[in-house]
Parts: sequence; C-alpha cells; structure tokens
Amino acid sequence: MAKYVAAIDQGTTSTRCMIFDHGGQVVAVDQHEHEQIYPQPGWVEHDPKEIWYRTQQVVDGALKKGGVDVSDIAAVGITNQRETTVVWDRNTGEPVYNAIVWQDTRTDKIIDELGKDGGQDRFRDKTGLPLATYFSGPKIRWILDNVEGAAEKAEAGDLCFGNIDTWLIWNLTGGANGGLHITDVTNASRTLLMDLNTLQWDEEICSVIGVPMSMLPEIRPSSEVYGEATGSLGGIPVAGDLGDQQAATFGQVCFDVGDAKNTYGTGNFMLLNTGTEMVPSKSGLLTTVCYKIGDQAPVYALEGSIAITGALVQWLRDNLGLIQSSAEVEALARTVEDNGGIYIVPAFSGLFAPYWKSNARGVIAGLTRYVNKGHIARAALEATAWQSREVLDAMNKDSGVELKEMKVDGGMVVNELLMQFQADVLGVPVIRPAVAETTSLGAAYAAGLATGFWNEIDDLRDNWVKDKEWTPQMDPERREREYAQWKKAVTRTFDWID
Repeated sequence: MAKYVAAIDQGTTSTRCMIFDHGGQVVAVDQHEHEQIYPQPGWVEHDPKEIWYRTQQVVDGALKKGGVDVSDIAAVGITNQRETTVVWDRNTGEPVYNAIVWQDTRTDKIIDELGKDGGQDRFRDKTGLPLATYFSGPKIRWILDNVEGAAEKAEAGDLCFGNIDTWLIWNLTGGANGGLHITDVTNASRTLLMDLNTLQWDEEICSVIGVPMSMLPEIRPSSEVYGEATGSLGGIPVAGDLGDQQAATFGQVCFDVGDAKNTYGTGNFMLLNTGTEMVPSKSGLLTTVCYKIGDQAPVYALEGSIAITGALVQWLRDNLGLIQSSAEVEALARTVEDNGGIYIVPAFSGLFAPYWKSNARGVIAGLTRYVNKGHIARAALEATAWQSREVLDAMNKDSGVELKEMKVDGGMVVNELLMQFQADVLGVPVIRPAVAETTSLGAAYAAGLATGFWNEIDDLRDNWVKDKEWTPQMDPERREREYAQWKKAVTRTFDWID
C-alpha cells in the first residue's frame, strides 16, 4: 500500500520536489535554483534543459532525504510557472530556443499588431484574457518568426510547444522515446489559444496569431492518470497537472464558490473560485480555468495577476545590495515607523492586473532627503500589499461578492510585517495555513485524487489547518488616504515606453 504522493513544483526561480503523506504533511523536500537569463532589457529566459536536469536532481534528492522507496509513492503531480513557453524538436527532444518566461515583454510589437483589429479585448470573449505580452501564444509566434528554420519545422509537424508542465511531462514519460505531449485545462487557459467554453484549442485564434495546430499538446483534465513516469520515478502514475496558481488554490482547498487565496511568489496571484460559471471581467481581471477533476465539469476562477512582488525584494538584494538575503528585508523595514512618504511601483515589465499596460515602467515616488534604506525596504513590502488591494477591489466589483477573508501562501507569508500590513489595507482577516507551500500540495492532491490515494475533496478539506491569522488594525481613514497616494504613484508609471 503506497504511503505518499510526490509533487514536482517547477517555479520561476527554482524547482522543488515535495513528498506528502495522507494527512497532507511534508515528508521530504529538495529544491534547486536555475539561472535567470536577461539577454536584453525586458527579455527573460530560462534554459529548458537545465530545468529538466534540476527536476531530476530534486526528485532524487527528495526520495533520498525522506528515505522513501519509489514503491511507496502512489502518484506524482506536476505544477509549474505558467505562460513560460518552450518549443522543441519532437524527434530529438532539443529545444529550438531558450524558454521565454512569463515576465518577458519582447512580444509587445506582436501584441500591438494583433490589437489593431479589435483592440486589447479582441479574444477575451473566447479566452477570458486580454491581449498582453504575458501569455504563451504570441511567444510561440516570436520563436517561429525569429529562430532560423523554426517556422518550416513547425509547418512540417516536427516541433512541439508546451508550457513548462508539458515539457516536464514529455520528458518524465519518455521524451523522444514515446513521451506524452499533453497539458491540462489550467495551463491551456493561459496561452490565449484555448476556448474557455469548449476547453479545446481555437483554430481561428491559432491561425490569426500564427501558431500551427500540430505544435499544440492534447488538453486533459487537471486530475487524471495520464501515463507512467520513467527514470527515478519509473512506473509511478503521472496523474496531476495544474498551473502554479491554480495548484495553490487547490492546495488551499478553495473548492466553494467565493473562496479566494493570494499567493506571494516572484509575482502575486489572487484567485477567486466562481464555480462552474465563467464570470467575464470588466475590471481588468482574467477569467481562467481553476481546475477540472476527471470527467467532472470544469471549475472557473477570476484571477488578478501581479508581475512583481517577491522579485522586488530580490531586486533590493541583487541589484541594490541593500540586504544580503531576502529574509533580512523585514528587519530592515522594522527600523522605521512608516514608509517615509515614498511609494515604489515595481512595473519592471509593465503593469499586469488591473491595468494591463506593457509600456509602464517602475517608479519610486515621493523621494526626499529624509528617506533611508529602511523606508525603501518598507515601501517595497507595502507595494505587494497595495497591488493586492487593487486586485481585491476589482474582484469585489466583478463578482459582486465581498470577500470575508483571504487565505495566503507562498514564500513571502513568513514576513509578519507584510501580513499585518496586508490585513490592514485589505480590511479583511489574512489567514496563513500550516503548510504554506500549497502549490506543491495542490499538485499532490490532484494526483492523489486521480489514483484513489484520497477518495474525495472532503478528505482534502479535513487536512487544511490554520497556522496564524492577522486582523485589520489600521484606521480606515488613514488606509484610504495612503491608498489614494499609492494610486497616484501608479499613474506616474504609465506610458513610459514610447
């Protein structure tokens, strides 16, 4: 009888493998970072082969650290950084170019060209998404237009496209020797190529954007046995696949309409479960697939995507040298009482929700001689909370549901100063679960449900445990005054790039 479920969590800066027991507790974890490649301003790439190598490393590492035999694993689930685009040769398994990361803005001219007919919402009715550099479809087009021989190979049916989940599953199940070329509904819903109603690739949109249908993976449910792994996990069912934010929603057991979570990672992503009903956004949010369990109806979500949150702290560390490690930012921010009147709007790669302005760039507003590095650290943390407030406002407006609480997860939730400030500016309690790495947990849950390791979602609800709760303390008048200042600072980022 298998005792555990494994999850491979391939994120923007690192890859981890986590092994969970039936109670949803962590048995073992191994994690390795991979290189961030910045060939030009606004360009962000990863090496797909390095990511696959790191994946194999962390699988071996987690099994070894946990003293776990492969025969004790019931299934493996995959979760991944979404929209990051890989194109490879289906015969050799060789990528034709580096992975183009979700933050990358090189497709801005393609987006402008597509928007000439129908504007930013040209495909929104079908895809739930605005035209933006964020999504995978235009990235595929860029590779076909700019990599020598790629377009011809694609037309001949020799190239595969995938987000990182597809790349990993293909390699995990055999690669060029019979690997599965699949994705799930959540990842497919982030490409700008899938019809949300049919859950299939839309031939007309693919044609307009310039993506041959032969490149595209088969779309499958998020929780289903797809096939068997090879290598270190040889013979284990590969049975779960969710984009990272949907996986975190699943791991937070947000299974009821109106349940919401906010994940704090490189960027921030707030999702609200809207059930089997698709809610079109009029406030700058995305309509996306939340998950699909086997043959059950798909569940949809509204999502607010914020490009830069944790990455701003990394910028303070790596580019400015204000701190030696990301963990130091809280202590530095606590050396001051407030932000000293400054606001940092980190539009490094444009603004995502609710603005969708790819020509915005970051600003520090309100600088005076009084400001010191403590104020900068504090303003960096506050930027995460204010951006989340803007998304919550849009979510309340679109859904008509006033949120009563916000479940939080991801790396930044250990920062208690930030969590208190987040509760203050949202005006609702912020709740951290005992297992904060809910992205990996969600992938494990999807795989375990598909293989009978867990029987139903009520088993997963029983596993969820609250670790800590923060309640709003800030005077409402002060909150609205500072929020108005934040919004003024945001307007200063607009239209920076001509």
